[in-house]
Amino acid sequence: MLNYTRNRTARVKRTGSTVALGIALACGGVLGVTALEAPAFAQKKSKKDEAPKNNYSKAFVAAYSPVNDLLQAEPKDNAAIAAGIPTVLAAVETPDDKFAAGNMLYSFGRTSTDTAMQRKGLDMMIESGKVPAESLADYNFTAGQLAYQAKDWATARTRLQAAVDAGLTSSNPQAIIAETYFSQDMYEEGLKYLADEINKRVAAGEEVDPVWLKRGITVAYNNNFAESAGAFARMNAKMFPAKDSWGDAIAIQRNFNEFDAQETLDLLRLAKRTGSLRSERDYVDYIEVADARRLPGEVVAAVDQGTSAGLVNSSDVFIAESLSTAKSRLNADQADLPALERDARKASSTAVTAAAAGDAFLSYGKAAQAEEMYTIALGKTGTDMPRVLTRLGIAQVDQGKTEEAKATFAKVTGNREPIAKLWSVYAEQKASGTPVETAAAM
Repeated sequence: MLNYTRNRTARVKRTGSTVALGIALACGGVLGVTALEAPAFAQKKSKKDEAPKNNYSKAFVAAYSPVNDLLQAEPKDNAAIAAGIPTVLAAVETPDDKFAAGNMLYSFGRTSTDTAMQRKGLDMMIESGKVPAESLADYNFTAGQLAYQAKDWATARTRLQAAVDAGLTSSNPQAIIAETYFSQDMYEEGLKYLADEINKRVAAGEEVDPVWLKRGITVAYNNNFAESAGAFARMNAKMFPAKDSWGDAIAIQRNFNEFDAQETLDLLRLAKRTGSLRSERDYVDYIEVADARRLPGEVVAAVDQGTSAGLVNSSDVFIAESLSTAKSRLNADQADLPALERDARKASSTAVTAAAAGDAFLSYGKAAQAEEMYTIALGKTGTDMPRVLTRLGIAQVDQGKTEEAKATFAKVTGNREPIAKLWSVYAEQKASGTPVETAAAM
């Protein structure tokens, strides 16, 4: 579910240089307005069909008939028809008169490509109360489209929502409603509406259009709604796992938040597991925060992967020095693991000692031992709880302990909370066997 609440919509400026996103955030395309079609019922019925059930006033019939004859004639005399319409409108008395007059306006509006006249005709028919219940959704939808095209956003929203309320399930009216908010710079309202509609579909077990999620990301990101952008991107990665969707979800967090080196490390570890380290900067940042002096094994692995991917230049001074330092420390670092574990298990050990042992084991892919060390650290005074819980969850994910990991990530608060939420999504995908690294892009 998209966790969208009003207190999560404050705009947050992106700090520093931003990490590139894969989604085309600069695009101005909307969620889609389909081609206009005449409502199926907005057609002239024969007098034989109408006589038993319609109540037309005599004055209206007298005004309507000659203009209707002109409408049926070929070629049409548009000037004569236009001249006669005011008389028809002035003669309206009954609801049936209003519906018939509206039908005439709509039909002539289509013939003469006068969208304002079409709008007025549809409004009259809807307001007459004579539109059959089974056709009301179509009428409102078409009226909403016309209002949208006229940039009458509030009316468009009202008519389109009426179409939804009347049971319209095709033609994507919810997407257009969201766009009416965005067109008025009502970003918070539009994002909330879009999130609510997505959540409804998820709850009903229905498919969600990936375009909806991309639009939510785009609007939220471009207008600096940090938590909303993160929520849409997280849902996108969850529902459509691919390198780009995961890369965007991670990049959005990096662009909106000021993460320290250790927080960034855990976010980039997720990028590595989802195959979404996709630029030289990603690898350089990963190598820097892993630190060849602290986690040499992880640095060597990152350099090797980046070089194989063609994204890291091994002759770059920073890369070459990091690799040299990491390799020089690798054997000794691995040899120290047993001693680190013994020290962590001592009753007198500190939170720092136990967490450091967990970090070392985690960096070498020894998830079971890392889990034990982090569990010990949690029982010590002075533990950096968000950091240790995040890494405990990672160790559990790496072992396939999905439910345990999700429960652990749910306890993470503060600056690491969005990182933990992304890891929780990954835990679910890994458990379901979703091949994140090779999933088809949307």
